[in-house]
Amino acid sequence: MKARPFLLGGRAVTTDQTAEVRNPYNGDLVAEICVAGAKEIGEALDLAAQTFEETRHTAPIDRSRLLRKISETIGQRADEFVDLLVSEAGKPVTLAKAEVQRAQSTFELAAAAALEPNGHPIEMGATPAGAGHSGLARRFPLGVILGITPFNFPLNLVAHKVAPCLATGNTMILKPAMKTPLCSLLLGEVLAECGAPAGQVSFLPFGHEHVDGLLRDPRVKMLSFTGGVDVGWQLKAKAVKQKVTLELGGNAACVVEADSDWRHHAAKMAVGAFAYAGQSCISVQRIFVQESVYGEFKDAFLAAVREKAVAGDPRDAKTLVGPMITKAALDNVVRWVKEAEASDAKLLTPLKVEGQILHPVVLENVPRDAAITCEEAFAPVVMLAPYKSFADGLAAVNDSKFGLQAGVFTPDLAKAYQAYDALEVGGVLINQVPTFRTENMPYGGVKDSGFGREGVRYAMEDMTEIKSLVINERGA
Repeated sequence: MKARPFLLGGRAVTTDQTAEVRNPYNGDLVAEICVAGAKEIGEALDLAAQTFEETRHTAPIDRSRLLRKISETIGQRADEFVDLLVSEAGKPVTLAKAEVQRAQSTFELAAAAALEPNGHPIEMGATPAGAGHSGLARRFPLGVILGITPFNFPLNLVAHKVAPCLATGNTMILKPAMKTPLCSLLLGEVLAECGAPAGQVSFLPFGHEHVDGLLRDPRVKMLSFTGGVDVGWQLKAKAVKQKVTLELGGNAACVVEADSDWRHHAAKMAVGAFAYAGQSCISVQRIFVQESVYGEFKDAFLAAVREKAVAGDPRDAKTLVGPMITKAALDNVVRWVKEAEASDAKLLTPLKVEGQILHPVVLENVPRDAAITCEEAFAPVVMLAPYKSFADGLAAVNDSKFGLQAGVFTPDLAKAYQAYDALEVGGVLINQVPTFRTENMPYGGVKDSGFGREGVRYAMEDMTEIKSLVINERGA
């Protein structure tokens, strides 16, 4: 198999260093890719800095047209993207199709946002010193952005960095996950096909050992990182002169009140916990249920798991739970489950492993300090626990070092606002699982889950710097 080149400034580049991309379901070799070294990364950075002098002056209408064309082209090549998502990420085909549609929406929303007003007047007369002056504040692009993305959404999480970059006139070096680089390389082809400036985005698979050098270069103005908690905070410590956004891990929770339609919502939570083998930082990992309905909810939830959370071949349209990305990740979570069980946790489902597939795991009576509770499982594992009062349920959610999103199930509007005020998370979803996300909402976390926000318009704000213009109207 000939190694697939990467895209440096729209140009296909081959290198002697290569890496394999394997299907996590069956172990088949999907592709061999060329890996960028210091030389190619340096060339990409030089080109990105040069190209910024062009893209920073591109008219909003031209940015918008490019973004709209990219969205349309992704749709035209949807089958290719879906096939790669299933092959390189093991993503169930129905979820792969949804990811492609979401990526289209991401670029479409960016196309609209590129045309929105990019400034506001400053009322200089608000202070005595400002009399006789007029003022304007506008946002300007930063320059070169280093984008780093994880394996689990190898198209749409890349889109959430690339689309705002294009909409704001910045340039970018995009480092995809080495396990799932193929969707980003195909996206690079789409950008070139649609006429994006050659040096605006380079898609370079390379090792983490090169990241430090990029962060030391003054031409890199921002780090936009989505990935693991430890790596993210380590990079932030090194990015001393860059703007930084971190989208990190979570162990998302739901609070289920007795007055909610929990019988209906149980199926939603089962899907939210086990879709794509739980390999999302907002997958449902903890479910807290008001004690008066806990037993009935448990029965309903387990029934929904048996019906909805089908594990197997990701190319089968019935499959919801595909393979975990690596055997090491699988082994680690199985170890955590067994440790919890040894500490008196109760398994409500069989602990069943087939190849790299872990069948859905539901636990109860899990100790608060168990790794499977405290850490991010990133696996098809969920814990059930009862609580007494609504305040107790909210406190249980907050008893975590993470704070990404949480779901609260209640018809009571007062409780909804109580949760909104009390929960230490980036997003509170009422009568919806925390796994829910749209491309235009602000998305991000607090505590160890990171800081900064994605979502097209919010990412565009982070990728720009506000600048003031003050005019002395008296001229003297």
